[in-house]
Amino acid sequence: MLASRAMNAKDREEVLVVDRSLVERIGMFQGLTLDTDRYLVELLNPRHYRFVARHKAEQDESLKQLIPYFLICHESRIWCYVRGKKSGEDRLVSKASIGIGGHINNLDENLFEDVYSRAAIRELEEEVSLPKGYTHKIVGLLNDDLTPVGRVHLGVIHVLKVTSPDVGKREDVITESGFKTLAELRAMNDRMETWSQICLEQIDGLLARG
Repeated sequence: MLASRAMNAKDREEVLVVDRSLVERIGMFQGLTLDTDRYLVELLNPRHYRFVARHKAEQDESLKQLIPYFLICHESRIWCYVRGKKSGEDRLVSKASIGIGGHINNLDENLFEDVYSRAAIRELEEEVSLPKGYTHKIVGLLNDDLTPVGRVHLGVIHVLKVTSPDVGKREDVITESGFKTLAELRAMNDRMETWSQICLEQIDGLLARG
């Protein structure tokens, strides 16, 4: 019975999407782009996004789900974690990641004009506890059409700076978490999920923009 209820809840989940054709019109890319101004005006325009059932969006490559992906930084180190078996995305289980975030759900019906920024922070703070006074900035967009996961998602990369290393997990899906140097992260590259590998390739440019 509990499994059935969980399945029904997942089936009812709606996520924020844009049409792939919109990204193609602006300029499709593979990997990272730092030209955020070119894309965000269109992608975050309420006329251009909508909510659809997640189970449909995961199978429809004509859609791109917008995913906030926060790189949490303290001084010269970046927070890293491993996705546990309770992850909602089976294809990423046991992968290390430097990005925290998730799908944008339709919970802010009366705040549609600012749904992305509000939902991105809500999702972040549901997954991790952060010290007061953090700042964040969108620094890039990530597209990876070479993998099944990537073909239906579009990452919005944020650099988030914290004033202390007191970052903790709030969800069981997060394991083996903590801050690591760039050298330590690069040594883990083979364990990383694809998006984190792509970010690490251009990490200097991302951090400079943040």
